[in-house]
Amino acid sequence: MKYAISVLFSVFLGIAFGFLNTAEAQNRHSNTELGIILGEPTGISLKVWQSDNTAFDAAIAWSFGKRESVHIHADYLRHNWLDVDSGSLALYYGLGARVLLANESKFGARIPIGLQYILPETRLSLFFEVAPTLNLMPETSFGVNGGIGIRYFL
Repeated sequence: MKYAISVLFSVFLGIAFGFLNTAEAQNRHSNTELGIILGEPTGISLKVWQSDNTAFDAAIAWSFGKRESVHIHADYLRHNWLDVDSGSLALYYGLGARVLLANESKFGARIPIGLQYILPETRLSLFFEVAPTLNLMPETSFGVNGGIGIRYFL
């Protein structure tokens, strides 16, 4: 039953994301960004752009929740570019996986939603995201990750 719900939820997200339009692309200095994320979890963030509207995002971080753990996640993201006077601003959303390594390790899914602002005439980007989580193993449970961060275009 849990597997069927996960498959249906994934299909629903794929269809919903397919109806969203993307606008113009931004001016990036490179396709790779490296930086930090502060929040839950706190650690190192990496983003690798695949196109003007898609990217892979990953982090290795420390979770300071009820049970401290090492948090590793990877997400596939889509970006909708918004009109701004200066710089580039995108609303992004995606789907990913995460692992919490602790005494009782957990594996599950993430659904990140956020904003990223690429500062004009710099190699820096700022971001804010919230990511509802669905732990699948060892038991099903819900949670939320979130944070703010800064990355540097390598």
